[in-house]
Amino acid sequence: METKRRRAAAGTAPRGELRVAAVQMRFAGTIAGNLATIDRLVGAAAAGGADAVLLPECATTGYSYDFSSLTPADVRDALAAVAASAARHRVNLLVGSPVFRGRQLCNGLVVFDRAGVATSCYAKCQLTDLDRRCFAPGDAVALFTIDGVPATAIICHERRYPELPRLAVMAGARVIFHPNAGLDPLAVSRRKRGGHDGIVARAFENAAYYVFANSVGPQGGGLWSAGDSKIVAPDERVLALADNAHEAIIAARLDLAAATGSYAARGLVAPPFLAPHWKRMIAAVRKRAATAWREFDLPAPPAAPHRRGPRSQRG
Repeated sequence: METKRRRAAAGTAPRGELRVAAVQMRFAGTIAGNLATIDRLVGAAAAGGADAVLLPECATTGYSYDFSSLTPADVRDALAAVAASAARHRVNLLVGSPVFRGRQLCNGLVVFDRAGVATSCYAKCQLTDLDRRCFAPGDAVALFTIDGVPATAIICHERRYPELPRLAVMAGARVIFHPNAGLDPLAVSRRKRGGHDGIVARAFENAAYYVFANSVGPQGGGLWSAGDSKIVAPDERVLALADNAHEAIIAARLDLAAATGSYAARGLVAPPFLAPHWKRMIAAVRKRAATAWREFDLPAPPAAPHRRGPRSQRG
């Protein structure tokens, strides 16, 4: 009974369940505009009972931003505002954002806990030609926890690289988070609609949940994002699906008992000649994930709110 009371006070889901939301976002033209949109939508998702909220790739800036103009202070300030949103709404928040690693700018996903403390940062490893003009590649597989639930992430183009989520699921992840920012000619964007994106296959082959948050609508310069944000179960059921035109929040309750990672677990032991190699590789994945995120320039934890003592009683 006491454990249940503690969970209720913390706002966390009961063991075995995670309530997730994916925000389909229409980017503003400024960082300030995006931060206002983020806080509004995260607040709505948290009010709906979400434990964790996923935002799109480069949600703080938009993907059409002049990334060469960013300074480390710009990024820290933007992420500090996101951290404050996580703390204000008492929700785990996963936000796509440029992040600095020394002098290099990376295309990242930053994870904040319910107190607004950064607990992980993943940088996109597999870059597009457009990415390479602005970003340096990451050098880790994402592994982190959300309210104790093991999870991983890939970013945008990386859905084409099934080894990234597979390695993470072999290492224990049970939820795959995928922030995206579509940037295609309208004809290409239309072809991506209706689930033609490989996401259902990734969920099925890994026996894991898949949470996909995309931008939506015109992105400038005649380019578009297809929307189609979705949450997919390990048995290929689409639990929630956004449309192709509007800002949206989609949500689902994840029954974690269904996320077995069973196919990845079997792959660790058969064929037998690969088993020792997988064992070494997964150990390397875990070790690198535990330290790589600390290389990024992230904001300090939000200051704890000042608590006043009990008011004196006047007689």
